[in-house]
Amino acid sequence: MDKSLNLIEHPIVQHKLGYLRDRNTTSAEFRQIMGELSSLLAYEATRDLNMHQEDITTPVTQTKVDRISRAPIAVSILRAGDGMLEGILRVLPFASAGHIGIYRDKFIKNTVEYYFKIPANAKGRDILLLDPLVATADTMISCLDRLKQYDVGRIKILTILISPHGLSRIQHFHPEVEIFVASVEDGITEDGYLTPGIGDAGDRLYHTK
Repeated sequence: MDKSLNLIEHPIVQHKLGYLRDRNTTSAEFRQIMGELSSLLAYEATRDLNMHQEDITTPVTQTKVDRISRAPIAVSILRAGDGMLEGILRVLPFASAGHIGIYRDKFIKNTVEYYFKIPANAKGRDILLLDPLVATADTMISCLDRLKQYDVGRIKILTILISPHGLSRIQHFHPEVEIFVASVEDGITEDGYLTPGIGDAGDRLYHTK
């Protein structure tokens, strides 16, 4: 397995993924479970955060405790990435957040960016880039390109499902980027859906279809 790929096969992750796959899971349940899965992915992705020690006083005595030195920035790829953002911020409530609005236009056969906002102090900061589904990876690669223009630190992709094709393209264009994912899917349908997949994550999150 490629060192950039972190496939999270923990029983709890796979159990929750099964409910996301189920077409009978309601929109409210889908949002809750995606948030829970995102928290678990964030736990795995932040194992190597830099730490420092601080002096504190407990109810009993003085001691030293470990603190995270610099929180990462969670960047959501709109709109489905917002379904992961709450779960990330639940684990890292002191983290800041950014948003990238981008989509692939089938007529011009290229990605179109319509919104980009990240914290002003992003230079050198670690990034957790959020999108629950990565199919062709066109939008993901465009987002990676844009973030690197701001001289950010390490970028880690947190996603629920990824296609073998999308995984291969990210590893080709951005080999240093780590990917944390619950499942590498079988492939992509002619309509662009991952298979077996979970359908359109945005529609299922926000009950728009």
